[in-house]
Amino acid sequence: MTAAALAGIVDPAALSERVAGWQSHAAAIIDAIDDPKLPEILDRSLERLVPYDISVVFAYPDEAEPLYLHDGFRGHAPGAALDAYLKGAYLLDPFFTACVRRVPPGLYRMRDLAPDHFFEGEYFNSWEVHPCISMESGSLAEEIGFMAPLPDGFMATYSLMRSNGNRPFSDAEIAVLKMVEPVVRAAMTRHWRHLRHRPEAGRAPAWSTRGQLMELAFERFGQDLLSPREQMVVQLILRGHSAHSIARSLEIAEGTVKNHRKSIYAKLGISSQQELFSQFIRSMLQ
Repeated sequence: MTAAALAGIVDPAALSERVAGWQSHAAAIIDAIDDPKLPEILDRSLERLVPYDISVVFAYPDEAEPLYLHDGFRGHAPGAALDAYLKGAYLLDPFFTACVRRVPPGLYRMRDLAPDHFFEGEYFNSWEVHPCISMESGSLAEEIGFMAPLPDGFMATYSLMRSNGNRPFSDAEIAVLKMVEPVVRAAMTRHWRHLRHRPEAGRAPAWSTRGQLMELAFERFGQDLLSPREQMVVQLILRGHSAHSIARSLEIAEGTVKNHRKSIYAKLGISSQQELFSQFIRSMLQ
């Protein structure tokens, strides 16, 4: 969106002041390339444009755990949730899935990337595995992310979040951030241009026959109890798909999805989706 078009959405004087302030911050961002403080400078610069509560940067190499590049939690201590995320819960993160799909670089709302029932699911509402959710708030008001390609062939996501109790980002605020997105993306790509994933010595890459780490976790879960089709249903349930969405994805009837779910619960000895989620997380952390 152009500045002229945006002026019809937000107060023109306020927009002019924000853009003028951004010019000096853009210069500071360029000067900070290769400086370890660049992420902090990006945080301050973007906060001058649009307020938010916390930020974080993850890079997602193929066939490997995420690389934790920036802690913008500002005193919010994710603790064990961050460990769980890095060890496997990231597989359910829509931003990770988008990186695997190699979506075009840009600024995205999580809700535009997530399955239809994602925000009612256990992953988004669990402080135990989501590093950006606190025990106090229970969930986020919204998460948005700048997605940028890195030279080694994988992608990074720079997330900005508002805590529960605050309003989500407005369309006008998103439009402002999209105006500066090319600068943010270029800074990320340039700053982390030397980033490479190097597996630990003696550790073989953990990929499956289909060549994707994310698939391997789902292949292993319940492999001695569930049929291949039931494993596919589990994967879609955990990612936040509704019965209707699962039926559409697998080209089966919704009644068949419900029968699969009943069979899955019986075989795993559980009675709820929350128990299914807990079993999956435990299996990843073993």
